Amino acid sequence: MNINEIIKAKRDCQELTTEQIEFFIKEYSYGNIADYQASSLLMAIYLNGMSEKEILDLTIAMSKSGDILDLSQIEGIKVDKHSTGGIGDKVTIVVMPLVASLGVPVAKMSGRGLGYTQGTIDKLDSIPGFRTNLELDEFIRNVRKIGISLMGQSENIALADKKLYALRDVTGTVESIPLIASSVMSKKIAAGADKILLEVTCGSGAFMETEIRARKLAETMVKIGNMAGKETIAVVTNMNQPLGRFCGNALEVKEAIDVLSGKGEPDVVEVCCVLGAYMLKMAGKGDNIVTNMRLIQNQIDNGEGLNKFKELIQRQWGDSRVIDEPEMITTAKYKIPVEAKASGYVSAIEAKNIGQAVVNIGGGRFKKEDEIDYAVGIEVLKKIGDTVEKGEPILYIHANDEFKAKAQISFLENSYTIVPEKVEKIKEILDIIE
Repeated sequence: MNINEIIKAKRDCQELTTEQIEFFIKEYSYGNIADYQASSLLMAIYLNGMSEKEILDLTIAMSKSGDILDLSQIEGIKVDKHSTGGIGDKVTIVVMPLVASLGVPVAKMSGRGLGYTQGTIDKLDSIPGFRTNLELDEFIRNVRKIGISLMGQSENIALADKKLYALRDVTGTVESIPLIASSVMSKKIAAGADKILLEVTCGSGAFMETEIRARKLAETMVKIGNMAGKETIAVVTNMNQPLGRFCGNALEVKEAIDVLSGKGEPDVVEVCCVLGAYMLKMAGKGDNIVTNMRLIQNQIDNGEGLNKFKELIQRQWGDSRVIDEPEMITTAKYKIPVEAKASGYVSAIEAKNIGQAVVNIGGGRFKKEDEIDYAVGIEVLKKIGDTVEKGEPILYIHANDEFKAKAQISFLENSYTIVPEKVEKIKEILDIIE
């Protein structure tokens, strides 16, 4: 068996065998297949697609290319939650303490930001003293002790995926649904959870810009998870505008505290209640989603979710005083308005631009090794369907570099479409794939 035969087979629209896929992943991981050869195969997959069996074989092979976590020391059903990312997506920070407060063990590995979305770990790192670089045994001890732990993604999980992801990024093959699905699910399977809940975002601030492609990706990942023996459900959510009021690391942590304190924006609360309800169902805590949503809301109302978040911060060496004094979390020097260019109704927001503006003022990375400014971000004052007056602030830029911030004003002004006709508010939950 050699890589040339495999490339030709996929070029000619043939289904690759399990052995061929395992050979490719193993040999590429070991450095025995050149990047230019792997690139040819990735492009053939991009152009010709893969069958469900091929995608499953690729997912399993990648999941076995590194460590597979053993969470058997943790009692109960472990449900992993993964989002495909978006602008202002602080859902993990909110929903995980809520479900943990209801007895669902939360052992969550999350990533850092790269590109125009900010990562959960970067957000948590803005809390003074909070540690996310835990050893596995400490991670497991935390879950056994308080029911929850959040840490950075292990460098040794799905090693082949890391190499292939970097290659896809420079070869024009990122958008392939088989490659996206196998990338996400290989890490989820290797992370050791019993069941997997996926949030697949779609819209102007998401990787999948259309509902059709988002549903296709969701359906593919659900099939992979179920075929791999992991019950998997996907919730398709709307990312045609930022979620909540704030975008940026420290700003989003402060907003998460607001949500858990009962002062959250309705869109964030709705998404968290739905995702939390499905996590409860998958963990065997109740089959009725409406009832489960009420349970999640109750944990906000009675403060138990907030208490669990405080417990998590204390357990991972953070300063838990931030719960009562969020201003202790780093704050930017400048707050600069972005004003509406016309009067009327907001009909569309190029949400990706808002995420990119956060990166441009220092709140994200252009390269993996870049340092980030946790304090900076964007405050969203107007959403789709809202009325605006010309000259009224629609956004605030929170920045430490006034020059960089002012350079974003025109870019952000043009991210809003304002029309004279009334516009309906958008729907947050678009579909459930089981």
